[in-house]
Amino acid sequence: MRYELVIFDNDGVLVDSEPISNTILAAYLTELGHPTSYEDCLRDYMGAAVHRVHDLVRERTGRALPADFDDVLHARVFAAFERELRPVDGAVDVVEKLAADGVPYCVASSGSHERIRVGHRTTGLDRLFEDRVIFSAQDVGRGKPAPDLFLHAAERMGVAPERCVVVEDSPHGVTAARAAGMDVYAFTAMTPVERLSDATGHFADMAELPGLLGRSVA
Repeated sequence: MRYELVIFDNDGVLVDSEPISNTILAAYLTELGHPTSYEDCLRDYMGAAVHRVHDLVRERTGRALPADFDDVLHARVFAAFERELRPVDGAVDVVEKLAADGVPYCVASSGSHERIRVGHRTTGLDRLFEDRVIFSAQDVGRGKPAPDLFLHAAERMGVAPERCVVVEDSPHGVTAARAAGMDVYAFTAMTPVERLSDATGHFADMAELPGLLGRSVA
């Protein structure tokens, strides 16, 4: 089918932020007395909004994280982004081709608007994503794996859910896209295929994505 809107996740799909942010999150949780490995973070939190961290820590330990947890975490992550963040290999080529072909696209991310913008400014993606095509879990009541964010993005972009396709890299994101009634192609650079088994299709290299979308990058 010919899709009328391509919805990109941000972290791990457009910007190579997951190794940075999950390393920092694991270290901070451990510092606070909640021993957490990098692998734990990928399994439990990748693709989810920060409220999931609060919910799981409280559920597992009966203790709440500090009131300033989000502010401290974001400050550490943003500082690291400005030093280290790069776009995912091939992602810019895909988005540029969509723009050149006049194919509508947007971002729907579990991250905050500030996090998305910091990442885009650092990597140069801000030239390809206007504010009007950036959607965050902040905009809806529930983040991924609920479908709310993807449905919100489709509504704001004026496209029926069944005419949208999502590009994701996390189980939470795949679940959310399916629940929204959308096709979803899963990027397997960091997540094993078996954890993304509900996706419409899979790809390990961004160069493969245009073919899955029915187009090719010159």
